[in-house]
This record gives sequence, structure tokens and C-alpha cells, in this order.
Amino acid sequence: MQKIKSHSEKPNRLYRALCRIEEFICYFSLVCLALFPVLGALARLYYTNVTDGPALLADIVEIFSEMGASDILTHLLLVAGLFAGMLTTKNQNHLAISVVQNFTGEKVRRPIAVWSGLLSSFIATIIAWSAVPFIKIWLDGRLIGFIPDVVFAAVIPLGYGVTAIRFALQTPIRGKARILSFSAIIVGSLASFPLIAKIIWGFDVPDAAYVVIDACTAIASFIKIPAVAILLVSALAGIPLFTAIGGLALILLAADGGELDVVANQIYATLTSDSFIAIPLFTLTGFFLSESKAGTRLVATFKALFSWLPGGMIIATVVICAFFTTFTGASGVTILALGGVLLTILRDVKYKEKFSIGLLTSVGSIGLLFPPSIPIILVGVATQTNILHVFLGGVIPGILLVITVIIFGIVASVKTKIPVEKFSLKETSVALRRAALEILLPFILIIGYFSGVLSLVEIGAVAVLYVFIVEVAIHRDISLKNVVRVFQKAVPIIGGILSILALSQALSYYIVDTQAPENFARWMQTAVHSKYLFLLLLNLALLVVGCLMDIFSAILIVLPLIAPLGVAYGIDPVHLGIIFITNLELGFLTPPVGMNLFLASYRFEKPFTVICRYVLPFLLIQLAVVLLVTYVPGLSTFLPRLLSR
Repeated sequence: MQKIKSHSEKPNRLYRALCRIEEFICYFSLVCLALFPVLGALARLYYTNVTDGPALLADIVEIFSEMGASDILTHLLLVAGLFAGMLTTKNQNHLAISVVQNFTGEKVRRPIAVWSGLLSSFIATIIAWSAVPFIKIWLDGRLIGFIPDVVFAAVIPLGYGVTAIRFALQTPIRGKARILSFSAIIVGSLASFPLIAKIIWGFDVPDAAYVVIDACTAIASFIKIPAVAILLVSALAGIPLFTAIGGLALILLAADGGELDVVANQIYATLTSDSFIAIPLFTLTGFFLSESKAGTRLVATFKALFSWLPGGMIIATVVICAFFTTFTGASGVTILALGGVLLTILRDVKYKEKFSIGLLTSVGSIGLLFPPSIPIILVGVATQTNILHVFLGGVIPGILLVITVIIFGIVASVKTKIPVEKFSLKETSVALRRAALEILLPFILIIGYFSGVLSLVEIGAVAVLYVFIVEVAIHRDISLKNVVRVFQKAVPIIGGILSILALSQALSYYIVDTQAPENFARWMQTAVHSKYLFLLLLNLALLVVGCLMDIFSAILIVLPLIAPLGVAYGIDPVHLGIIFITNLELGFLTPPVGMNLFLASYRFEKPFTVICRYVLPFLLIQLAVVLLVTYVPGLSTFLPRLLSR
């Protein structure tokens, strides 16, 4: 008997088709971001080394050379970032703090989820409206390749409009009351009247409309303080961080009579900046590594190399975690991807569970100081410091942190009499041969970047292409049909990071425009005269920031506020950036809301309080390193100054 199709099947089929188109555009943009810089680099190298050749080949080389250096790449980042954000919303994977939800029962979580969905939908609606007057008034239709810039910019209202609808649909309201889910979009559209007026009349807004606009400004000014308080509490309750940051930017701008299309302007400026292209590339690299058997090969290699030493597996664990975190830029990925494998191995070699879980939780973010770490790139952008210098500034503190944890592990291993294994040259050579291609990766990237042959974007593209060839074509750990799965796992991180970066820049614009950093610096200088007391207060403040904010938004929002203080107290920008990252790393482990503590609790299936107890010795060790890095600036500035000479 033939099945009768229901009326709902066609809409469902259409929705699935639209989702597939959405995924295709996102993945295709990311693939182009990886391919074009490599082709551009090859073209540039060919062009500089070959003078004679076929005219057609020279033309092709010139085209790819222009592609690698043109606006095409930056506008592809805009498309990839917005579509990744849409997919991240669809899968409910946006970065959030969720402190309240982690300590409450289901009866409290449900109303929090309703509020989070409605507020997120409201904010995303206003951001979507803000993009339309920006596109209409400020863009001139210049060609990006053969496509007008307004076509690329149209992705902004599309992306945030779809995001607003998805937040509304995900709001856990059932039955006839479900229509209330869309009330946030309606209210958000009403609150966007100043933007809609600008869309209709441009700069020639009639007096009658100005009355309404002035009323909106007066209301925003009146509710400014309670609105900011509500947004901060909502962020702790689990609202996606990018919407909390976007909401703060909107209310602060509106209350001061600013133009709300500045938010869309900053989104466009951020996601068409070549400074951020490397972020999705290194994130993809990390996920290709984590989804393959690279971790298993590296574990086997370092185990063979070091297991004959006291604490050999500690050395292997710390180095492997640093390697993975360096490329993913997100400590949680390392804990979730490698935690189970490494915990099993540590148990097999007789380490106690308490020690093993504490170690794995604490080293989940230990690679953030090594190139090509995403936080280091962001520090360079936020402080307008040479990224190469910041990379070099993180090397010695990073090595110091790694060595300190390793020494502690070795001492604990000797004290508890962990047995060592006999060194096997055959086993070591076999393991090295199997993992050789993965081990070569950081050396290729470091030589390519520090020699000046390749730019940071080209290094990121080379990394993606290299691991793709190694893991898909050579080792065949990932089949071609499963490459999509790697993209599906990487996109939530990419979408989450880029969504936060775009709106963090909007909030930073407001902060800088009000001269808050300079005023804060002057106030601090009158209140705190000692440079060392300032550094101590900075340590304490950043521990709190590291607990409550993700590292990406913290760098882009808080660091510009702190940077003038660094200048006022004579602190080198590189040193200040490294202080910032080391403190935020420590914040991941600091109770009651350190992010790695919650991830470890989930991954190792242990109560949160137990994880806090396990991690305490490692927390104290890393705190000692943070203080050393803070008060001995030479650790951060020696290599950059050596390079400058």
C-alpha cells in the first residue's frame, strides 16, 4: 500500500534542502580559505624564481597570486564566519558560561532556557536590522573579484536573521503558547525603529520619526544600568556569549545616542580582516588531527621515547596535550578528544586516578603559549603588536610551564614508585616512523613562518592541506566521505569563535570611543603608584576574567582596556599579552567556574567538586609559573628583543 504523504513532509524536505545548502556554502568557503593562500604562495614563489615560461601558465600564476592577496579571501571569511554561526546556532553549540545551569536542577533550567532563547532572539533580531542601513548607506558596491561587496555583506542580515529565528524555535515553549517564542523577534523589530527609519529615509528622516527615535534613545538611557546588569546575569545563566556581548554593545550605543549600524560595521570590518583568516584554518587543522589516529600514534611514539624514564608517561602526556591545544586553540577540545585515551594509558602504568585526572585537566590548555596558537594571534591584533614578536614572547614561558608540570610529575612518579619500562630501539623506531609526518608538522610551520617565506594565513592554509593529505590520503584514518564529519565538528568552534570576535570588536569600539581605557589608566595611576602592586591586582582581576569569560572575548574586550595601563606603568606590550594569556589559562582551572573543570567533570564522569580537589596541586604549580612570568619580564621579552637586534 502506498504511503500517503502528509502536508508537513514538503516543508520538512525544503528545510533539509536549505540546511544542506547552508552547510555546502560554509564548507566550500572554508575549503577556498585553505586552498587560495596555498595557490597564492606557490604562485608567488614561482613568479619570483621563474622568468621564462608559457604565457598561459604565467597568466594562471598571476590570477592565483592575486587571489591569495586580494579581498576575495577576507570576504570568504565573512561568508564562512556567518554561515558557521548559523550552523552553530542550529546545533545549539555556541560558547556559553552556564554557571547557574551547572548548579541548578531541571525546574530552574527550563525557565532559564526560555529566557535565554527569547533574549538571544531579541538581540540577534536587532543586529540583523542594523546590517541593512549599513549595507544601503556605507557600502559602494565595489567589486570583490566579480561580485559586488553588498552581496557579501548581505550575509550579515541573513545570518543574524536566521539565527534569531532559530533561537526562537529552540525556546522550550510548547503547545499554543509556542507563538510567544516569536514575540522576541517582533519586539526586537519594534526596538529597531531607528534602524528601520534609516533604511526608509536614509539621512533625511522626517521630524515625526525623530520624535520616536529620540524616545527610543531616552528609554535606552533610562534602562541602561538595569539592562547591563540583566545581560551580565544572563551570561552567567547560559545565554550564548556572543549575544550577551552584542547586547551590551547595542544598549551602550543606544543609551549614548550612537548609531546602531556601527555594530554591523564592526562585524563587517572584523570578518573581512586578514588578521582573523588563520583562526578557522588552525581550528580545522586541530580537528583533522583529533578526528584521526594521530593522537594514538603520538602517544605510542612519546611512550616509546620516554617510558624508560621516571615519569616518562607524564612527559608524553604534557607534550601531546600542548601539541593539540596549540592547533585547536581551545583547551576543551584536547580534554574531550584525548582525555579518555590518555587516562587509560596512565591507569595502565599504575598512576592513581586522582593524579591522572588532575594532570589531564590541568594540561588541557597548556599549549596556548606556543605558535600558532589562536589566542597569541588575537593578542597581537588587540594590542597592535607584531604577531611574530608575541609568538616569540610565549615560547620561554610556555616551555617553563611545560617543564614545571613535567618535573612535578616526575617527582610524583618517583615518590609513588611508578614502574618504568625497558627501552626498545625497535619499538621506538617503528613508532617514530608511523608518527613522523605529524611530528614534522610544527617544524614545517615554524620554519615557514619564522623564515619569512610564508605569511601567517599561508601557514594556516599549508597546515590544513598538509594534515588533510597526511590523515586522508596517506594514513587513511579519515575516509573522504567522513571529511564532512570533521567539518561538522570544527564548525561549531569556528562559528562560536568568529561570532564572539565580531561582536567583541563592536563592544571594543564603544569602549575605545568613550576613551574608557585612557580614563581608567589615569585613575589607576593616581590610586596605585607601584608597578608591582598593579601587576598583582592585574593577576587577581584576570583570574576572575578567566573564570567568567572565554579566552577569545576576554582578549578582545578586556585587553584593549588594560593596554593603556601597561603603557602607563612601562610594561612591554608583548609581556602584557603573555601575562594575559597565562592568567586566563589559570582561570580555566580556578573554581568555582573554571571551564576546564566542567569539561573534565563531563569527560571523566566525576563530580565537579571532586575534579576541583584533584586539580588543586597542579593549580598551585601553574600559579607559581604565572607569578614568575608576571614579575620576570625578560622571560617574555628576551626572544623578541633578540630578533629585533
